[in-house]
Amino acid sequence: MEQLNRIEIRGNVGNVNVLNVGNTRVAHFSVATNFAYKDRNGEPVIDTTWHYVTAWEGNKGIPSLECIQKGFPIYVTGRLRVQKYIAGDGIERTSMDIIASSIEPVEDNVVPQMS
Repeated sequence: MEQLNRIEIRGNVGNVNVLNVGNTRVAHFSVATNFAYKDRNGEPVIDTTWHYVTAWEGNKGIPSLECIQKGFPIYVTGRLRVQKYIAGDGIERTSMDIIASSIEPVEDNVVPQMS
């Protein structure tokens, strides 16, 4: 049986933190995706989900981190990583992050093509 761990998101970049790790840069950033629907009363509701992404510059699908700027729309593909850790308050927490394999800037109303 073939296994698959792949996630795709398209949204707007939130906070960005770029670090130098040796000769490589790594970006930790958030991406907001919205789901719009109407509630029971017919009122519009926008449900925003924040995704946390790690991207290593120089990977085949990530030649540059320049498109990762707050507010910019981007398309991210990668794999989902779940980590458990003990927070400073002693409580076990779970973190879900996307490890990016490709990042593309997105023009409004354009869906990037799958590679």
